[in-house]
Amino acid sequence: MNHLRLLQRRGADGARSVILADGDAAHLLQGVSSIRELALRAVAAGHSLADEAQACGTGETVDITAELEAGRLIAPIDHDDPAHLLLTGTGLTHLGSAAGRDKMHKAAASGEHVTDSMRMFLEGLEGGKPAPGSEGQQPEWFYKGDGTQIVGPRDALQMPFFAKDGGEEPELAGIYIIGEDGTAYRLGFALANEFSDHVTERHNYLWLAHSKLRQAALGPELLIGELPDRVEGTSRILRNGEVLWEKPFLSGEANMSHSIANLEQHHFKYDLFCRPGDVHVHFYGTATLSFSDGITTQEGDVFEIAAPPFALALANPLSRAPQRAVAVKAL
Repeated sequence: MNHLRLLQRRGADGARSVILADGDAAHLLQGVSSIRELALRAVAAGHSLADEAQACGTGETVDITAELEAGRLIAPIDHDDPAHLLLTGTGLTHLGSAAGRDKMHKAAASGEHVTDSMRMFLEGLEGGKPAPGSEGQQPEWFYKGDGTQIVGPRDALQMPFFAKDGGEEPELAGIYIIGEDGTAYRLGFALANEFSDHVTERHNYLWLAHSKLRQAALGPELLIGELPDRVEGTSRILRNGEVLWEKPFLSGEANMSHSIANLEQHHFKYDLFCRPGDVHVHFYGTATLSFSDGITTQEGDVFEIAAPPFALALANPLSRAPQRAVAVKAL
């Protein structure tokens, strides 16, 4: 089965274009310079994003792998005003290993102390996939930043100068735009590295909010249409060109304790997130972390994340921002 994907290209002269990929074939779309522009057209016309893309004139054929290697592919969504693009996410949404779930259930049943994280995970297992029309259990939720925090598929992920850790989080992100009437429209899905500070989070779970205020990388492809029920990918870390750590990661609703519809319901129920024209990138979570296996990352490590049906992988080196003074002056 072929999957339609949209990509954004930026040439050396800054000129932008949109690519439509169908299986191994890809071509430029005529008359459109960004995926956001195309999405707004589709909303206004009452069309699906796929139909709107296919209605554009067909331009030259493109080799998307060559475009990626040349550094011309950028993140598949952005906004002219980055303050109107919000990065958010939900955690404790994936099933993880059967052994881990069994351990949690046994702890709960035996009356052992159940942490807040464990309790939220168990509540998600019980109520995260409600019947259509019913309200399910709300998930953990966090804020990551605005559109300035998005990096492209080959850009460095920069941890702040004060960070204790820079760790990968291989997952999927939903991309949304808000229509003039406040309706949230899902454009599609992107492969992502949500990127967090796990040392800070481990010190105290109430520091989760601090640990998430970081950049995030998006793969170059926006998968449009329905997401496969099972997504099976690979996450690995390269150090000096050699594999330091590698592990499969699973996503898609068959591997999740929450349905995507439930995650969307509990995000867009807030009027704040239904502001016309805004773009949302919402990370769905993961159950695979190198940090959980005792890996300590260092500057120069490269995070690679790949998963069909996405044809192109993320490969983001880790860097650290320079030290700077933090000062507040009374005015």
